[in-house]
Formats: sequence, structure tokens, C-alpha cells
Amino acid sequence: MSNLDLLNQALSEGAGIVRLAPCWVPRSFLMPGGRLKLDPRDLYALGAHRGGIDERWFSSTTNAANGPGTPQDEGLSYIDVHGKRVLLREAIDTIGDRFLGSAVMAREGGWNLLCKFFDNLGPIPHHMHQSDEFARRVGQKGKPEAYYFPPQYNFKDNNFPYTFMGLEPGTTQDDIRRCLERWNEGDNGILYHSKAYRLQPGTGWQIDAGILHAPGSLVTYEPQVNSDVFGMFQSLVEGRAVPWDLLVKDVPPEHHRDLDYILSMLDWDSNVDPEFAKSRLFHPTPAGDPAAMADAGYSDQWVVYSTGYYSAKELTVHPGRSVTIADAAAYGMIVVQGWGSVGAHTVETPSLIRYGQMTQDELFVTAEAAANGVTIVNRSATENLVMLKHFGPGNPDAEALRAKVA
Repeated sequence: MSNLDLLNQALSEGAGIVRLAPCWVPRSFLMPGGRLKLDPRDLYALGAHRGGIDERWFSSTTNAANGPGTPQDEGLSYIDVHGKRVLLREAIDTIGDRFLGSAVMAREGGWNLLCKFFDNLGPIPHHMHQSDEFARRVGQKGKPEAYYFPPQYNFKDNNFPYTFMGLEPGTTQDDIRRCLERWNEGDNGILYHSKAYRLQPGTGWQIDAGILHAPGSLVTYEPQVNSDVFGMFQSLVEGRAVPWDLLVKDVPPEHHRDLDYILSMLDWDSNVDPEFAKSRLFHPTPAGDPAAMADAGYSDQWVVYSTGYYSAKELTVHPGRSVTIADAAAYGMIVVQGWGSVGAHTVETPSLIRYGQMTQDELFVTAEAAANGVTIVNRSATENLVMLKHFGPGNPDAEALRAKVA
């Protein structure tokens, strides 16, 4: 059976909803937090030299940029059809109209979204993601990103539930230049020029390209543009040295020691904004009338809605209830609590996952299925069924909300 036959079978049997296999990604410069349901025996399943597995990527058509030795399919999601697998990227490339709709394919050319959980024991080094202008120079796309901290995965805070974001007002480019000049002297002191914000489960942030940030130790749901560009600006984190190579990973070779160029990648005005949190901290907002939704047995709320690049919702179906929800665009879905069914698919939140094991917690809903409405049934008598839904750029429902809150 060809891959196209498998995709047609999956779409037919699932009425436009397909099941995805877990996609695990290691990071050599971080320490896994152990809250992603991956069996502790498998945190280093890819070898200690590759680093611990601290990320799970969802509905991904993006390769992980993990340097030499990275498998060709690392970071890519597979559609599972009764144990046989086809890359979601291949599905989008070959029959993208059936997955995303012809209008989105014509406008975007593909699924321009990367979404993940990341889970670390401590903080990530202070870093930034390049804008389109700078990413284009190394053949990539710029990367804004958003955070939401799902309560179901944040049953403990781990070592540092704070995130440094931006730079203190009054910080100068010469201050940061001196930090870069001290790279090989231990701690380069860049965090002395930043401010840490206490992270709260059930809230989220928007971090645009060019803004420095050092994500803390909460499990983070992160919709973003489908790119893996970054530059680390902190030389030492929790006593571990950060190599200069991670600062210039996505910098043209001729600028690897050019501090003027490296500093120019920062969006300076946004970094030193005296009201940084005012326009970047977000709280969930209902997707409909709260009282009417409660009466119907569910809650649907936007948890990411601050940019046109992506959006996300959190849907909760109450015990023993059933609801049909229509959306204006295709989406990926990860179930974070409970069990039941989504369309023709059984879904459940696993307690423990072995590396390579199939699960029933991740789906992709095509544009047609989303528009027709998806019926979700909570089969538990006591526990909520909760799922996160990530949308690509241009979701009309999200655009309408964004216009209201702008």
C-alpha cells in the first residue's frame, strides 16, 4: 500500500481526523524536567551525547536543528495508520488542500506552525530568536513564539519557575556588548540587566522575534512559527557553560565574531520597554458565552491569541457530557487530561510513555472536519476531558478576537 493510500485510508476512517505519534526531541544543553509522561528510563533514550529529552513536538513538519548527528526525521510528526506511518509533512506536501484547505495552501504554502511542550529542570539560557530579516540570511524563517502553562503538567514547579524577559529600561547596547566580551570568563552577567517574572499556571506570554528571554522551569505549551533559529546570549547557566557556537548558530559565518552584527539582531526598543508585561502577558479569554457553555457542559477558551502567526485554545468537556465544536481552520490537538472520544477516535491521557510507544492523546483535525464540527465525548463520570488545540496563521476566529482586544 502506498503512502497516499495510507493517507486516504486515515482520512476516510477518521472522517478528516488523523492520529499522530509522539515526537520527542532532545536538547544537549538542557536538563529534562521529567513531567512529559516519558518513562524516566527513556529520558536519555537517544544517548547521553544527544542530551536528555525535554521536548515533545506536536503536528510538526519542522526538522529539529540539533546539529551534527541529528536524525533526518527528528522533530517531524508521523501520522499513524494501524501501525504504519507517514510523515505529516509528506501529507501536507502531497495533499495539503485536504488537510489545510485550498485557500490556506495557496496563501501559506504549508503548515507554518511549530508547537511543542518543553520541560526543563531549570532555566534555559537567556536567548533570542531572529526576525525574518536576519533568519533569511541563513536560509530560515524568523520565529516569534507564545507560551501557555497548562496546569495539568505543572504539578510541581521544578527549580526555577521564573523567566527573565527583555532588558531593564536604561540598559545600553554597550552594557550587552561587555557581556559578550566576557563570554569566556564564566558568567557574563547578562541577567543583571534583565528582570525575572514569576510564572503562573493557566497564563501565557507573547515573545516576539528579537526579544531576549530565559524560560523558567514550568512545563510550557509553545505555539510558534515553524523555525528552530536562536542565539544564546548567556554564557553560563546553573554552572554549565554555554558554547559560543550556540550564540552564532544562526549567524552568517563572516559575522561569528562581529559583535555589532550580533547586537543588531536584538529588537532593542521592545527589550527595554518599561511596560514589557503590559502588552505581552495574557490570560485565557472565553471563546463564547461562559454561562451558555457551562450549561452545555463545556468550556472553550483562547489561551494564545496575541498575534496573527498562530493561535491556540483550551477545550474542557465536563464529565459525562458531549459537545460538537466547529472551528474556522485546521488544527493539531493534544489531550492533557481525561479520556473519551474525538470524532471517531478514542483519546486518553497516558500516565507513562515508553520511547517509541504509540499513544492516543494526539490528533490532527483537517480544515473540512473542523468546519463541519467535531463531536467530543467525555466518557469519565468524574474527570474533565481537556485538550489544547493549536492553529496556524490566519485563523479567522482568532483574527476576530485579536481585533477586539487590540
